[in-house]
Amino acid sequence: MQIFQNTNYDFTGKRHYALFLTAVLLIIAVVSLATRGLNFGLDFTGGTLLEVGYSEPAELDEIRSAIGRAGYDNAVVQHFGSSRDVMIRLAPQEGQINAALSDDILKALRAEDESVEMRRQEFVGPQIGEELRDDGGLAMLIALAFILIYVMARFEWRFAVGSIAALIHDVVIVIGFFSVTQMDFDLTVLAAVLAVIGYSLNDTIVVFDRIRENFLRMRKSQPPEVINTSLNQTLSRTVVTSLTTLLVVLAMFFLGGEMIHSFAAALLVGIIIGTYSSIYVASSVALALNVNSANLIPVEKEGADQPGHEL
Repeated sequence: MQIFQNTNYDFTGKRHYALFLTAVLLIIAVVSLATRGLNFGLDFTGGTLLEVGYSEPAELDEIRSAIGRAGYDNAVVQHFGSSRDVMIRLAPQEGQINAALSDDILKALRAEDESVEMRRQEFVGPQIGEELRDDGGLAMLIALAFILIYVMARFEWRFAVGSIAALIHDVVIVIGFFSVTQMDFDLTVLAAVLAVIGYSLNDTIVVFDRIRENFLRMRKSQPPEVINTSLNQTLSRTVVTSLTTLLVVLAMFFLGGEMIHSFAAALLVGIIIGTYSSIYVASSVALALNVNSANLIPVEKEGADQPGHEL
């Protein structure tokens, strides 16, 4: 399906503006991560999560006061999907049995409003949460390492560096988005980040395949012209893939409910940033490393054209 035919957008000519935008986004992400950090969900911090329902719209301040009077001052209370659904998150309590803790909270809330119903409760130990966080970060680093090995085996090393730079760019910006917004960062978000890595890599590989083909076909052309031609030739495929994926993710984001809201948000940001990075970041880094047709032409062995030479 060709949406854009015979286009000649000057992507490489605008790469300096794009890299400036990239630098700004990365600085915002890194500064936010360094100063604000991530709002880790229950999966990583451990503790108790309760979801309760009210018959009427609930006042969060009154709920916090009721929980505070029960002896739990540091509870995080927020609406969960609607004004009648409330999520309560408590840090691990030393010497406190989880079942007894949830009973205490429910008793304190029912003292204010008897219509309160317990919808869901989850318990995660602090040690398990810490292990999940460390293992999740390690899984991401291992994935990036194997991707680097794969791309270096398939492409010239300059392309490999460009693809890894694009992937790191995508990961930092997606995680930075969660730092800036302070949305819960849990295991579902980590899974979304890994999915974004795969999506962005696939997009980058398609672009690099076309760039490699055009370098061998357009040997007299300058590298910026070859890369620009390749990006225009793959533009329709890139846009169609991104738009169809975004339609599904938008449906998940708006209609999927709170359980997958953070997951869908990570995918939404990741797809947009991944599409951008495959066009500008990956190819721009390869261009900055002076990739050209000479790097991609196989070196002929001496004597290959002599009679009797065996391959």
